Amino acid sequence: MKWFVLMVIILGLGLATTSSTYNHYRLPTALRPIKYHLRVLTLLENAENFRFGGNVKIEIQVLENTNNITLHSKELTIDETKTTLRQMSGEDSKDNCVFSTEVNLANDFYILHSCKELLAGHVYELSLHFLSILLDRLEGYYRSSYVDPVANETRWISITHFEPASARLAFPCFDEPGYKAPFSITLAYHKKFTGVSNMPVKETKPHESLTDYIWTEFQESLPISTYLVAYSVNDFSHKPSTLPNGTLFRTWARPNAIDQCDYAAEFGPKVLKYYEELFGIKFPLPKIDQIAVPDFNIGAMENWGLVTYRETALLYSAEFSSLKDKQELANVVAHELAHQWFGNLVTMKWWTDLWLKEGVATYLATLCVENIHPEWRSMELESLANLLSIFRKDSLKSSHPISRPVGKVSQISENFDEISYDKGSSVLRMMHLFLGKEAFQSGLKSYLNRYAYKNAEQDNLGESLTQTAHKTGSLPKEYDIKTIMDSWTLQTGYPVINVTRNYTARTAKLSQERYLLNTDISRAHKGCWWVPLSYTSQEEKDFNNTAPKEWMECTETGESVPKIIEDLPGADEWVIFNNQLSAPYKVNYDAQNWRLLIETLNSEEYQSIHVVNRAQLIDDVLYFAWTGEQDYEIALQVISYLQRERELLPWKSAFENLKLVNRIVRQTPSFGFFKSFVKKIITPVYEHLNGINDTFSSIPQQDQVLLKTMVVNWACQYQVGDCVPQALAYYRNWRSEANPDEKNPVPINVRSTVYCTSIKHGSDSDWEFLWTRYKRSNVAAEKRTILTALGCSREVWVLQRYLELIFDGKEGIRKGDSKWAFQAVVKTEVGFLLAKKYFMDNIESISAYYNQLLKSIPRLLVPLQKQIYTRKDYAEFKTFLADSQKFLKGSAEAIQQTLEIILTNVQWQERNYDQFTRAIKHLL
Repeated sequence: MKWFVLMVIILGLGLATTSSTYNHYRLPTALRPIKYHLRVLTLLENAENFRFGGNVKIEIQVLENTNNITLHSKELTIDETKTTLRQMSGEDSKDNCVFSTEVNLANDFYILHSCKELLAGHVYELSLHFLSILLDRLEGYYRSSYVDPVANETRWISITHFEPASARLAFPCFDEPGYKAPFSITLAYHKKFTGVSNMPVKETKPHESLTDYIWTEFQESLPISTYLVAYSVNDFSHKPSTLPNGTLFRTWARPNAIDQCDYAAEFGPKVLKYYEELFGIKFPLPKIDQIAVPDFNIGAMENWGLVTYRETALLYSAEFSSLKDKQELANVVAHELAHQWFGNLVTMKWWTDLWLKEGVATYLATLCVENIHPEWRSMELESLANLLSIFRKDSLKSSHPISRPVGKVSQISENFDEISYDKGSSVLRMMHLFLGKEAFQSGLKSYLNRYAYKNAEQDNLGESLTQTAHKTGSLPKEYDIKTIMDSWTLQTGYPVINVTRNYTARTAKLSQERYLLNTDISRAHKGCWWVPLSYTSQEEKDFNNTAPKEWMECTETGESVPKIIEDLPGADEWVIFNNQLSAPYKVNYDAQNWRLLIETLNSEEYQSIHVVNRAQLIDDVLYFAWTGEQDYEIALQVISYLQRERELLPWKSAFENLKLVNRIVRQTPSFGFFKSFVKKIITPVYEHLNGINDTFSSIPQQDQVLLKTMVVNWACQYQVGDCVPQALAYYRNWRSEANPDEKNPVPINVRSTVYCTSIKHGSDSDWEFLWTRYKRSNVAAEKRTILTALGCSREVWVLQRYLELIFDGKEGIRKGDSKWAFQAVVKTEVGFLLAKKYFMDNIESISAYYNQLLKSIPRLLVPLQKQIYTRKDYAEFKTFLADSQKFLKGSAEAIQQTLEIILTNVQWQERNYDQFTRAIKHLL
């Protein structure tokens, strides 16, 4: 191990100084990497000495004369005695050298000062030797583990996760997406392991000095951004798939979970084939691997040729995974493989335009899954789910535009949220629907071909779509996509369109303003969006026509142009705008139009309104009631029709809204009335679906399985019919099994409800039984279900102990899974107060547990913010967050949003509580 012993000069104690004259957050533009040669040795055998180290040679093209080389390096020990710099090009090529270095800790810069000036037009090679500890922090190059059940031993693997800015934790590099370069990667490791990287293996040979170690060299990659570089040393098994075009496709998992790879190994190649046909561009690499990592902080990562997933996102067990689990898996795989084109082939220039890959991949995944699994009817569901997500987040003043300037790494990480993903997807869907299939697909192909292996900005996508739209005639010549798209991507929020009808003249006056949940904020600056207006009437019912009949336009100064719609029906017919929610905006009508809609919804004709628009009306009216723009009597009359509803989407819309009200009202004396109302509207659909009984195999439509899963969950919470006793009976039967880990009689699709209900109403031994099942389970989806259910207890001491287990790190709850367990405790009536106190009392140790892992603490704030609703508690939590700043680094935006959401709860309680209670009583 002498190789490691030599490399102990700590950065900052060698030549480096910690002061820096260059302090901009972006790299200087004088240099450009044109190739990396990366060699990494990984030590995984000794639990006392997890380390990695190696050498990177970077070929650098000089664009402007300079005496400095500035790149990224973070927490790496660099042996500066081995650093070399030599000129590679030109007839008078000769060695240069580095005479001093400095570091800029704020921006992770490592700055080398050359002995001689680096000359424009020449290429130089910089060689750096580095060393670091292989931590378990879930970013950079880190270690993960699993238990081999046969030997009952912990097995260690190494894996990378570099997005957005963690390649610098693994090797010195130009760690910005705009610096694409080919990589030649060589890994050294003990021969009992396997090495995988972005490209196929080129050559394997014995290590020159370490016994039983080997070097594995991989083929040189295509030009690639550093955040997409990936490698792993592991002892996993893999399942190969066959692709007609010759691409090698493999799915990897720990050996005792390889049987759970069948679905992903079958589905993945179909996804690749779909995108190849959609874009007319063959997948450009000779192989692609997808690997399930036991410890992973996010859902998945699209590294080019080596896609990494958390186990729940890639592994599927027919015996333990629900339909919802399977559909989530399909969506994630389709999303990551869309990135192989949008993100990897064409990469955004800077994180400002993150949505160019995340929003696009989110939308393309919905098209892909619908194509491969039409029986799921998932496209409408995913589109609605994305819209419901952004209608909430983007109604906050503290939200942000889809495309916004970002600087520090913490700001970049904050961009990975519902706005970049779900709003980006919804805006792209809107453009697809108003452009039509031909223009939309041609525009995407043109964009990919034009910027392949390069970097692009949002205007580049706009140009490609405009050209094809004008060519096909799907967009008026005087319109361009950039103007329309900018109104949706460069300003925060979304509009509410106020429709006021003149029933005599048969016209409607339309106005727009930004919709805000916080009613303390002045709406003086209304904003303006280019809105495609599709609409239909009670007689016409042409909901399938999502092409705009009219546009709401904006002036050059950003003012909304007044709009009058003519030739509308008379006073006895409703109109509905935004057919199938084709664009991300809300619509509020005058009282008469709402009255007409309520009449239709509460009649046998309710299905004459398209199912997506029924979901839209529910979501819109409940939001307007929340902010005081509609009376709760109107809102509750709209949702009373749900007693007739048998489709998934309207119920999803209703439940998403009702749970927000529920979390406040259940802490008040009026909860009894609310509970009675919910039971009243749920009972008919619960009985229609045969309750909690195991009738899933006889349900013809897959979305009805999801509906039943959702309805049963609410039915047991509100003690509808036989839900609770049946759930308890299922659990008793399971407990009486001789081998409960092998045989589970609880129907898969209601296990989460049965487990939670049984823990809520059960004994200490019921909790211990489920905790034992968690520790013995080999299926990640089942483990997640159990973790969530264990938080359903009403025993204070049980929950207190569980909270301590969550952040213990030694009790089998993985760091990446801890958020699910904590959120489960917070969501219950008893658990909320306990978890809030635990969080506030232990913020220092929780922060240390996550070890600066970005986005971890914000995930814990989400369930807390939904239940604080009094001025006193708001003030207390605000003070706590202010006093805890040093433990909440990188969470500034999440804190802002948390406080704003709590304030909207306070406003609701003060403004709406009495009116809501009266309206509920009136309907009972």
